[in-house]
Amino acid sequence: MSSHPPSSGSSNRLAREPSPYLRQHAGNPVDWYAWGDEALARARAEDKPILLSVGYSACHWCHVMAHESFESPETARLMNEGFINIKVDREERPDLDQIYQGVVQLLGQGGGWPLTVFLTPDLKPFYGGTYFPPEDRYGRPGFPRLLMALRDTWENKREEVKRQAEQFEEGLGELAEYGLDAAPGVLTAADVVAMGKRMVQQVDLVHGGFGGAPKFPNPMNFSLLLRAWRRGGGAPLRDAVFLTLERMALGGIYDQLGGGFHRYSVDARWLVPHFEKMLYDNAQLVHLYAEAQQVEPRPLWRKVVEESVEYVRREMTDAGGGFYAAQDADSEGEEGKFFVWRPEELQVVLSPERAELVTRHFRVTSQGNFEHGATVLEVVVPGELLARERGLPVEEVERELVEARRAMFQARERRVKPGRDDKILAGWNGLMIRGLALAARVFERPDWTKLAVSAADFVLAKMWDGTRLARSYQEGEARIDGFLEDYGDLASGLTALYQATFDVKYLEAAEALVKRAVELFWDEEKRAYLTAPRGQKDLVVATYGLFDNAFPSGASTLTEAQVALAALTGNERHLELPAKYVGKMREGLVANAMGYGYLGLAADSLLDGAAGVTFAGSRDAVAPLLSAANLVYAPTFAFGWKEDGKPAPALLKELFEGREPVGGQGAAYLCRGFACERPRTDAKELVERLVEMPSQG
Repeated sequence: MSSHPPSSGSSNRLAREPSPYLRQHAGNPVDWYAWGDEALARARAEDKPILLSVGYSACHWCHVMAHESFESPETARLMNEGFINIKVDREERPDLDQIYQGVVQLLGQGGGWPLTVFLTPDLKPFYGGTYFPPEDRYGRPGFPRLLMALRDTWENKREEVKRQAEQFEEGLGELAEYGLDAAPGVLTAADVVAMGKRMVQQVDLVHGGFGGAPKFPNPMNFSLLLRAWRRGGGAPLRDAVFLTLERMALGGIYDQLGGGFHRYSVDARWLVPHFEKMLYDNAQLVHLYAEAQQVEPRPLWRKVVEESVEYVRREMTDAGGGFYAAQDADSEGEEGKFFVWRPEELQVVLSPERAELVTRHFRVTSQGNFEHGATVLEVVVPGELLARERGLPVEEVERELVEARRAMFQARERRVKPGRDDKILAGWNGLMIRGLALAARVFERPDWTKLAVSAADFVLAKMWDGTRLARSYQEGEARIDGFLEDYGDLASGLTALYQATFDVKYLEAAEALVKRAVELFWDEEKRAYLTAPRGQKDLVVATYGLFDNAFPSGASTLTEAQVALAALTGNERHLELPAKYVGKMREGLVANAMGYGYLGLAADSLLDGAAGVTFAGSRDAVAPLLSAANLVYAPTFAFGWKEDGKPAPALLKELFEGREPVGGQGAAYLCRGFACERPRTDAKELVERLVEMPSQG
C-alpha cells in the first residue's frame, strides 16, 4: 500500500486524495471520483446511475476485487461507459457506509467490505452486494455480467429501477429508526445480570469467543460479561471472559512476536487471522485485558498489554503523537506474508537448540497451518510443559523462548512490512487514549500515560477548534466534519485520561465536546442521537447511532462520557440525556445485548448514579490510596483528585467543596447519586468498600 499517488502518467483523480485507500486505486483505469459535489452533479447531468464502492485500506477482499476487476481494462470500460464510479473510504465516511450497508441487509446478505451499491443520481439505491468475482462463482454473479445487466435495466426498464429504489429507500428509513419506537423503561442491575447470562450461552466453551467461525474478539461484549459478573451473575460469566482472553492471547489472532491483535480469525479456534490490525480493536482489547488484570492479576494479561502497547507505540504512532488507523493484511501482494514462518527460516535465525524449542512451542511444521506450507504462530506447547519434557527449570526455558522470539522479531523486521493507513481519526484516537489511560493506572506505567497525553494533545490542537471536531487528519490537514462517534469516543477517552493525569484541561475539553455533540446530534423527538451532524445534505436517509459493532456507537461512548462527567464534576445535568437515552433503549438492550454491548457498559455505569471517588491531599499522601484503588475492578467509579492547598479549578469547585484530608492523612471520598460516605484513610478499607458496593446497586 502506498501513501503516495503513483508516479505514472496514468493515474486518475483519486491520486489527489489524502486517503491511502482511495490512493490505492489511483492507478486503476476506472474513471473514479471521490464522494462529493463534482461526482453527484455529473451523475445528475448525464442521468447515469452511480456505482458506489466502499472499503478501507487494510481490507483484504477489497484488494482482491480491485486486482480482479478495477485493474481490468475491459471491466473498467464497462464501469466508465455505464456508471459514475465513486470510491468511499468507510473510515472517512462511516455515515455513508452505515446507510448503504443497509441495502445488503435488506437483500438478506451479510454486510461487509468491499461494499458495492448501485444508486440513482438522487442517491437512492436499487441494487447492492459486497465482493463480486470477475466471473460467476461462489453463488455470486460475475461483476462484468452484473454491470451489463444493470446498465440494460437502467436504460430499458427505468420504472422497475424506480420501484426498487423506492422500496429500498423505505426499507433504509425503517432500518435507520429500528428500535426507536420502543416505550421508555428503567434499566436495573437485574437486567444487566440477565443480559450477561443470556450472552454467556453463546460463548464457545472450548475455544472462547462467541459462536463459531469466523470469530471476532468482540471486546465490548466480554467487558459487559464482566459487568454482569460484578453485579452478581456468577463465576461462569467471569470464567468465559478469562477463557476467551487466554485462548486469543495464545492463538494466531495475536501477533506472537510483535504484539497487537489482528482483526478476526477465519476459524473457530483463533488460529488463522485476517491479518490486518485495526487501531480500534487494539484500543478496546488493551482496555479489556487491563480490566481482567483488576479482576484477577495474571502474567499473561500483563504480557499482552505490554506487547500490544509497544506495538502501537512502534508501528501506529505519528511523530506528532496521534495514532494511525490501520495496518494492512498484505505485503508483497500476499496476505499474511510478513507474519508467517517456515522451518528453514527458523534454522537461519536460531541456534539448532532454540530452533527445536520454538518449533515445538509454536508447532512450526513443513506442512504448515496456512497457505503454501507456511505457519501462523500460535502457542501450542507452553513453556511449563517444555520445561517438564526437558527436565529444566521453567525460568530457563522461558528465558530461552524470550531470546528466540526477540531474534525472530528482529529477523522479521527486515521483511517488507505491510502497508499502513496513516490517517489519524479523532474517534479511534479517543478509544486508544481510553485504553492506555486505564492500562497506565492498572500496570503503573506513567510512560503509557505520556503516550495517551501526546495523542490527546495532538487531536485537541490539530482537530478541535472549540466548536468543530474534524474526523480525519493527514498530511498536515484536518478534514471532514466529525461524526457522533468522533465526539463520543474522544470525550470518553479524555474523561479516562483525566483519571490518569488529574489534569483538568482534559475534563474541560471533554465537557466542551459533549456540549457540542448534543447540539449537533441529539434528536429530542426520537430521544436518540444522529450519527451525522443534523442537516447533512448528502444522505438519502437520516441515520441514528444505535448499535455497537466492531467499534462502539458514538451514542454509547458519548453516554459513557456524560456519566463520567457527572461523577467527576458533580453536575447532575450530565445525567439527563443518559437517563433519557438508556430509558429509550432499555427494551432493545435487554432483548439484544449482543448488539448493544458498549451501551450496556454505559448503562451499567448509569445504574450507580455517577459513582466517584475523590482523593484529597498531597500527591504523596494520596498515593497509597490511589495505587490500591487503581488495582480494583470498579469500572463504574470515576476517580478525581483534589490537591491539598491549591484552589479547585472552576469546573470542579462544587465537587471538591468540603473534601479535605483527614488529620493530615490523604482521604478518599466515595460517592454515589451525589451522596458521599465518610472519608476513608486506610487503603485496605477503601478497597473492600469498592469491591462490595455493586451488590447494593
